[in-house]
Formats: sequence, structure tokens, C-alpha cells
Amino acid sequence: MRVKREYRDRAGTEVAVLDALVDRADDGMTVFELRAAVEAEIDDLEEALSTLKADGLIVVDSDGSETVIKPDDQVVPDEPLDVDDEETIGDWIRDRFPF
Repeated sequence: MRVKREYRDRAGTEVAVLDALVDRADDGMTVFELRAAVEAEIDDLEEALSTLKADGLIVVDSDGSETVIKPDDQVVPDEPLDVDDEETIGDWIRDRFPF
């Protein structure tokens, strides 16, 4: 599943993080799981997580032994978006040529 269209105009790493989290919205992901799911340098991932947290687009739950990151409800689409139908030329370029 992909994040709602209105959140797809963010930096490439931020969109990749949101997409990965939306796929696992109920369970959330640890930083290690996100690192494996998102093709980005650790510094870029850290910056993306910081920005998304500051903007209120992710929720960070810590139970002491493990920190789990989940998408905020506002970024999760009500219905799954078909990847092929929703990809714009801008999305395609952004995915292939990270800025």
C-alpha cells in the first residue's frame, strides 16, 4: 500500500519511509526494519524520521525494550492505492533519480 497522494510530494526518503510504514500500519516497524525496507543512507533515514516526527506524520512508541514507529492515521489511505494506477511521472522520476 502507498501513502495518501497529498503526502507524496515530500523528500524521496520521507515518502519511502511513509510507504513502508503504511504497509505495516498495524504492527509498525523498528528502525532496523525500516533500514532494511528503505534504500537510504542511515543519516538520510534519521533525518527523514526526525522531519516526519516533527510534522506529526509518524508516531513513535517505546515500551522500554523496543521502539516501534507507526504512521499517523492521517497518512494511511482508507482504501489501498494501486501502485501502477497512482504513479505519476513525477513519482517515477523521483523514485529513479533521488535529489
